[in-house]
Amino acid sequence: MSAKRNYGALYAAPQGLWLLAFFAAPLAIIVAYSFMRKGLYGGVTGELSLDAYRALANPSLLAVAARTLAVSLAATALTLLIALPCGYHIARSRNQALRLFLVIVPFWTNFLVRIYAWIAILGNEGFLNDFLRALGVVADPVQFLYNQWAVVLVLVYMYLPYAILPLFSTIDKFDFTLLEAARDLGATKPQAMGRVLLPNIQGGVVTAVLFTFIPIFGAYAVPLLVGGKDSYMLGNIIADQVTKTRNWPLASAISMTVTALTGVAALAFLYRSRKPAPAPLEGQGGAS
Repeated sequence: MSAKRNYGALYAAPQGLWLLAFFAAPLAIIVAYSFMRKGLYGGVTGELSLDAYRALANPSLLAVAARTLAVSLAATALTLLIALPCGYHIARSRNQALRLFLVIVPFWTNFLVRIYAWIAILGNEGFLNDFLRALGVVADPVQFLYNQWAVVLVLVYMYLPYAILPLFSTIDKFDFTLLEAARDLGATKPQAMGRVLLPNIQGGVVTAVLFTFIPIFGAYAVPLLVGGKDSYMLGNIIADQVTKTRNWPLASAISMTVTALTGVAALAFLYRSRKPAPAPLEGQGGAS
């Protein structure tokens, strides 16, 4: 009998061509541009140079990078804190379909429409200020918009579904009798959650963090529309370098630096998450 032919490479060819055309090739172009010199009227020249990477040491650019990191960490942490109880509640609910539907509904609305909806809520003449004035709490409008807190709030809203869905998927597969066993052994409810539930849903937590932190770190539209001048992030700097100053090498160098940093952070986070968790509730029975 003749051996069966392996068609694995043939089946994988369309996916490989797709990744090559729409991921590897654009990334290679950005890498190449980052090592070139800026043209006189924009674009790049064929001359190799490290000027773009030297420009990354600019103090103002470093300040924007620090602000971007702080905003991204704050937004990711708040998103995770909200998504964890939401995912738990949906997983324990008898009506999961309805609750998942409510989580997915925002995806049906255009990204910019949702941002402008928040502008209508938080603006000086928006719904929130009108409500506060109607209650007599304030006389003059409160500046809710055009600051870093507005950026964090809208980013949390935008990327919350990306954290809820993987957490729900992981929690839904968890054996909740383990929590009851932990309570029987003397653990309090927070102890059971922290030492039994969280270690067993670590994969969902890692996915939620990666799905939120990476896109938030490169966010452009939200800081531009609700953040103001003092809330610029690296995504805005990249866009300005491409469209206004036409410094493509610097924009490419910033993009490559952001890609490298987020890639290293993601790999480090994945590596730490794979370390074995401590044995849950060891000795808890005798402690209570």
